[in-house]
Amino acid sequence: MVQKNILSETPPYAVENSISLLAKNLKTARLRRNLTLKEVAEKIGTGVKVIHDAEQGKTTTSIVVYFALLWAYDLLQDVKNLADPLKDETGLRLMESIAPQRSNKKKMLDNDF
Repeated sequence: MVQKNILSETPPYAVENSISLLAKNLKTARLRRNLTLKEVAEKIGTGVKVIHDAEQGKTTTSIVVYFALLWAYDLLQDVKNLADPLKDETGLRLMESIAPQRSNKKKMLDNDF
């Protein structure tokens, strides 16, 4: 028996709001480009209902659909910038705080045994 994904039914509030905002922005992007649901569905190789579900922010819509829509609207580069590990300021600060501290003093070697 396949286990149901509780996250898709009740995602954290911030996640649900972000998906909702992304969905609205994707619909706006499509309308600004004067594209129909059918045209976008054909471009990314899926059905009209899937595009509609994504634009409604349905949490069970696959992430690949959202990324394909971003690609179709030439917005994928914006996501790539978000995923840049060098722009993860919180992660970089955390990494620095737990990194072992190394001494910059160089030890002098001698020939004493």
